[in-house]
Order: sequence, then structure tokens, then C-alpha cells
Amino acid sequence: MMSKGIPRPNIVFFNSVINYLCKEGRVMDAQDIFEFIISIDERPDVITFNSLIDGYCLVSKMDKASGVLDAMVSAGIEPNVVTYNTLVSGYSINRRIDDGLTLFRQMPLKRIKPDSVTYGIILDGFFRAGRTVAARKMFHEMIERGIPVTISIYNRILGDLCRNNCADEAIALFQKLGAMNVKFDIITLNTMINAMFKVRRREEANDLFAAISASGLVPNASTYGIMIKNILKEGSVEEIDNMFSSMEKSGIVPSSHLINDIIRMLLEKGEIARAGYYLLKVDGKNTLLEASTTSLMLSLFSREGKYQEDVKLLPAKYQFFYGFG
Repeated sequence: MMSKGIPRPNIVFFNSVINYLCKEGRVMDAQDIFEFIISIDERPDVITFNSLIDGYCLVSKMDKASGVLDAMVSAGIEPNVVTYNTLVSGYSINRRIDDGLTLFRQMPLKRIKPDSVTYGIILDGFFRAGRTVAARKMFHEMIERGIPVTISIYNRILGDLCRNNCADEAIALFQKLGAMNVKFDIITLNTMINAMFKVRRREEANDLFAAISASGLVPNASTYGIMIKNILKEGSVEEIDNMFSSMEKSGIVPSSHLINDIIRMLLEKGEIARAGYYLLKVDGKNTLLEASTTSLMLSLFSREGKYQEDVKLLPAKYQFFYGFG
């Protein structure tokens, strides 16, 4: 019971509390607030129900989320596209794409028009399940129905095609979109550079990297990381110094993970002196060696290691690995 003389919070306040609790994974606490709202005769609105549905989806309680939808309808609150998008996303993330598709097909019957977000969720769910044929059909349906395709949707499709071993198809789609003057972002280009390396179309990858600035975009840390790691995989160790230098001159700070990746790949290729150069960068940037890097160094430079005698090529502080073990 609310104390007399104290203004009672309105539904906007309660919605903010429920939304916060749901985002923090505390959906049962949010449910308690919801029940308190009912007990004081405050009327929940569509935002209240949507937040609660999202909360149950986030903790993979899809039956509970569906139950909230039923309660919402029973209370006379009309679900909206956000309601359905939230539920469809929950089913997709929880590997229940067919349940999500059933709900998706119900939307027009409820006079709710699926939007680009809805289609993006379904597409991602199909790709996540490895159902690339169904994803292609859904994409064509999206186009036929005149649903706007945003760059984030294209990025999702291109990325999912690559993850499903359809890199050549992704490249073909990318080229088709380019001919249609679709404006790409750096995420698109990063995805396609990586895809081109994946199917050994290195010259195209290099050309696309070189064309980034001309397209009005700027390479980011991910761009350089993709280039450096793929160049190293192909054995072109001499090129990475220039690429790394270009990255630093651009004002981009390489991540600790990238530096560790470079060190490990160089060590595995027997490029001990060059690995030593990047170990100095670890020291200069207060970057920590990852456990996998330290483990590799132990195995290579210890008593039984294949590069035991080359440990002197490393910076002095790392030469204690010599004969270790």
C-alpha cells in the first residue's frame, strides 16, 4: 500500500525500473514489480509488456515470454512490431527459428507489418541454423515486398554467407550491390576483405583495401588486423612491418590481442628475430603477453624446444626461456 501524501509513481517510472531489471538479467524481480503495478491498479502499457518479454528472452525462458504475450492480449493491450521482433529474436537466438518463423507468419494476420528488423532477425536465424537456402528465399521475399534493406542487413547477410562457407557467393553479392551503388561502410569492406583472403583471392583483397580511402571510408583496427593476420597466414612476413607501421601512423592503436597474434604466428614460422621486434612493442605499450603466447614460447625455447638456440634473438628479458624445463 502506498503511504498517504506521497505521490505515486506513474507507469513511465515503473517501465524504466522493469526495463533496467530485465537488461540486468533480473527478470523475476521485474516480474515482481509488474505484479505490484497490478496490485495498485496501475495499468501496464505496451512498453511494460515488451520489456518483460525481452527479459524472459534474454534468460532463454521462451515459454514464459510467450505467456507474457498471451497476458498482454488478454489485458487488451495491442502488441506492436517491437513485441513480435523481440519474441522472434528470442526464438532465433535460442535456436528455435521455426517457432520464430511461425510467429513471423502470424504478424500480417494481426495487422502488424514485419519491418527490416524483423526480416534481419529471421535471416540471421536461418543462417545461424545453417539453412542458407531458406535464408536466400527470405531475402528475396524481403525484396519483393519492398522492405527497405539497410546496410546493416546487407552486412549481416554477407557475414553470415561467409560463416556458412559461401564466401564466393558473398563476394558475388557484394559486387552486385556495388554495381547498384549501395553505400558500404567499413564493416562491409572488412567482411569482404576477409572473405577474399579466405578463398585465396588475395589480389582482390589488396585492391579492396587500397580502395578504402577512395570510397570515403577510413581503415580501422579490425581492417588492419584482418590484413596483417591474413598476410601472415600466406607466409608474407616481410609485408607485415609496413602494414603495422601504416596502422600506427594512422593513429590506430593495435590491440593487445593483435600483437599477441602476430608474435605467435611469427614464432610458429620460425621468424624469431621479427617476433622479438613485436615483443619490444609489448613492453612499450604496456601490453600483456597472453597465456597462449607464453606457452608457445616455453615450448619453442625450452630444453626440448626446436628453437632453443635462437632465444638470443629475443629481447634480453625473454631469454630466460633458454633451456627452461
